[in-house]
Amino acid sequence: MSNTTNNNNYGIGLPAILGTTFIVLKLTKVIDWNWWWVTAPFWGAAALGLFILLMYGVILMTGLLFLYLKRKR
Repeated sequence: MSNTTNNNNYGIGLPAILGTTFIVLKLTKVIDWNWWWVTAPFWGAAALGLFILLMYGVILMTGLLFLYLKRKR
């Protein structure tokens, strides 16, 4: 017999709590924000991830171009 424990934490995350709170506040007219900012906790993490991936690609391509030009001399 093995003593294994399964400690999966599938709780609600901070972006979901913030997003839900912002939507409730917007619908009850407590805040007068644009809907883009109200829903930002839902799409913000994906946008940040895409931005980081894009910057990684630009740095990688710049490095490869530098190596190509260095070898061409």
